[in-house]
Amino acid sequence: MDDPARPEEPTTGTPAAANAASADAAHGTSDGISPPPPGAASVLPEPPPPVPHAELKATALLMLLFGLVLGAVIYVLYARGVFEPTQELVLVSPDSEGVVVGMDLTFSGFPIGRVRRIELSAEGNARIIIDVPKKDAHWLRTSSVFTLVRGIVGSTAIKAYSGILTDPPLPAGAVRQVLQGDATAEIPQLLAAAKEAMQNVARLTGDESALKASLDNLQGLTGRLNGPQGALGALMGGEAEAKKLMLTIERANTLLARLDGLVVRTDGLMAKADDQVFGREGVMQDTRAAAKQLNQMLGEARASLKRVDAVLADAQVVAANAKVATADLGTLRAEVEASLRKVEQLVNEVNRRWPFARDTEIKLP
Repeated sequence: MDDPARPEEPTTGTPAAANAASADAAHGTSDGISPPPPGAASVLPEPPPPVPHAELKATALLMLLFGLVLGAVIYVLYARGVFEPTQELVLVSPDSEGVVVGMDLTFSGFPIGRVRRIELSAEGNARIIIDVPKKDAHWLRTSSVFTLVRGIVGSTAIKAYSGILTDPPLPAGAVRQVLQGDATAEIPQLLAAAKEAMQNVARLTGDESALKASLDNLQGLTGRLNGPQGALGALMGGEAEAKKLMLTIERANTLLARLDGLVVRTDGLMAKADDQVFGREGVMQDTRAAAKQLNQMLGEARASLKRVDAVLADAQVVAANAKVATADLGTLRAEVEASLRKVEQLVNEVNRRWPFARDTEIKLP
């Protein structure tokens, strides 16, 4: 290195340098700047000193940057659960439309698994392989139901439903059939139903439809209601029938008036009958007197019957005595009959022996 304390010697050995110096002097004079004195030397800036261990520091900086990038990648992988222990779940679906790798399997709105791979089975169905972390696998049971929902608005979602959490847990590597619910698949049916509904509405509102006829009938009924007879003419079907009904109502009113007069007369007759029957000189007074006389006659008859009871008691005693006498008479009669038979036998014997006798009558004493 050159010593900065020692001034550089001017270079005046060449003609070109002399010409350049003279040109600079002239140019400086023309610009209004005085040229440097001939004996002054030109001073150049000193270059900066070199950085010690520059290559080592650059290598360390690159390694630090690489470490930061590697740490960020590892953290992202850890946050996505790459290093977390998982178990495999296979969902079988007729198609995998809308399903992409990295899609979440949700349970009650929380992600509990992630689609790792989608493949085609030998049967032509889509096999959706899902990794479920071990810490979330307890939400899946043997009775769990898995659905693949495609909405009209939004992306496809895979959902799990576990109704009975006390069932055995779902084993690793289990294969389950997924239920599909595609809202867009019902759009053609909705369009067909809407088209059919529009056709039905067109038929209902047509000129020859039943609704049109009903509206016409309703309009005619409204016209009848606004007519002279009003609602009565509309109900009866015509003015003639309404007049007949009004005449019938008037006759009924006349009959009711007559019935009212008849009821008044009946009330008067009932009042008179009440006076004649229940008045002071009515039939009820005579009936009460007759009832009293009848009670007296019944008392006398009761006394007569008591006397008859005594007579019958005496007659019973006499009858008992007559019964004893009748028993003796029976014996006497039997003896008399026996005697009569003997006499008859004797008469027959006499008639047999005395055939000329004609008078066979025997007179008993």
